[in-house]
Amino acid sequence: MNCIIIDDDKLSCRVIEELIGRTESLTLLHTFSNAVDAINALKVEEEIDLIFLDIEMPEMSGLDFMDTLINAPQIVIVSSKEKYALDAFEYDVTDYLLKPIQYSRFYKAVNKALIRYNKGKLDTKGDEIFIKHNSSLVRLKYTDILWVEALENYVIVNTFNEKFTIHFTMKAIEMKLPSSKFSRVHRSFIVNTSSINVIEDNAIMIKTHDGAKSIPIGKSYKEKLMGDINLIVK
Repeated sequence: MNCIIIDDDKLSCRVIEELIGRTESLTLLHTFSNAVDAINALKVEEEIDLIFLDIEMPEMSGLDFMDTLINAPQIVIVSSKEKYALDAFEYDVTDYLLKPIQYSRFYKAVNKALIRYNKGKLDTKGDEIFIKHNSSLVRLKYTDILWVEALENYVIVNTFNEKFTIHFTMKAIEMKLPSSKFSRVHRSFIVNTSSINVIEDNAIMIKTHDGAKSIPIGKSYKEKLMGDINLIVK
């Protein structure tokens, strides 16, 4: 799993960096000394699976940082105080580590994250996908899926007549959907290219049972979208 550290304590950062370096299942992408810089990086970084996050930081606390997240990666809190634990778990954090951190405890938290990461993977075979809906598994053909939309810590899989809300990340579901059929067009949207009716300026129109859905095209995704569709220009 790709991970980042957000902590204003330099010594703590060095300790966590060392623990990550000893753990084969983790790759450290960045270390941030404040949450504001991390937010700016998250706007362009799509490959983060896990965040090691301090609570007490200047400018923005760890709790405030989590309030800003849409479709958040897994988070392991790293704090010197227990008093924030109840608030943190209301954000569905994966684990809560108290400083100083022992490797055995760190490794236990990483294993929890790995279990969540692997459980979250969808079963994709051939031309269809199974998603969990309530207590059942629902089979959807790729052709049934019109678009996928991010909603905080969930994604909404939209078909012509129905919507399915699942606890999943956009990055993870993008990896599971075939790139020959689906294109990421915005930070919060993946579309089935065969369901596109019109592309106008920086928006896509897709027909649904109750009209049409307008989906924005992000500037950084437009060039790839043009390459994904069968485009004929004069």
